[in-house]
Amino acid sequence: MGNDFKSVQSKPYQWPLDNKFNEKNTAIIVIDMQRDFLSADGYFSKLGEDISHLLVAIEPAKKFLHHIRKHKFLIIHTRESHRPELADLQENKRLKSEKTGSPVGMQGPLGRLLVRGEKGCDFFDGFEPLAGEITVDKPGNSAFYATDLEHILRVKCIKNIILLGVTTDVCVLSTMREANDRGFDCLLLEDCCGAATQKLHNSVLRTLERENGIFGCYCKSTDIYLS
Repeated sequence: MGNDFKSVQSKPYQWPLDNKFNEKNTAIIVIDMQRDFLSADGYFSKLGEDISHLLVAIEPAKKFLHHIRKHKFLIIHTRESHRPELADLQENKRLKSEKTGSPVGMQGPLGRLLVRGEKGCDFFDGFEPLAGEITVDKPGNSAFYATDLEHILRVKCIKNIILLGVTTDVCVLSTMREANDRGFDCLLLEDCCGAATQKLHNSVLRTLERENGIFGCYCKSTDIYLS
């Protein structure tokens, strides 16, 4: 199974629970580092949200990926995205996005919002997947919803998941909660995640501290030491 790395001094417990953390049993999931969320002309800004807290996660996330890519971990990138004909857009999500004034599929400066194949939907500069890395397009918040993510993780015999990306309180946490329910031991990199506000970001960390890590645990990317 490969040599185990040193377990991580994370909160509220030392990760992973079984102390077996290696290139064969651990996957890195990079959540929605897309122009539609990180660009001033993207979908998130069009909702009227402040992207400044999201932007602080960019450099730590880039540094972490640069470091982790020296090893042979499974790296998976997700995009919140929809088919061009919007056949996978739920009515509930459509109505909510219309009420914000930025409906999914609307034409924007970076193309149609959250639509596959458009510039805005694609990865922000510096977060493009490398050869051999996997992209999972998801029509919802969780990367497990209506995707083959779980199948990929099971085929690859993954037990542990390291999560980073945006937004902390929505797509990152939704994915983490579903991963936890499926038996994966999850670690969130707090400095590599961003939300609309610092308060929302911090609320996720406080939630993770409940019941000795009810959904998993968290640390900074610099707390992970790989030989």
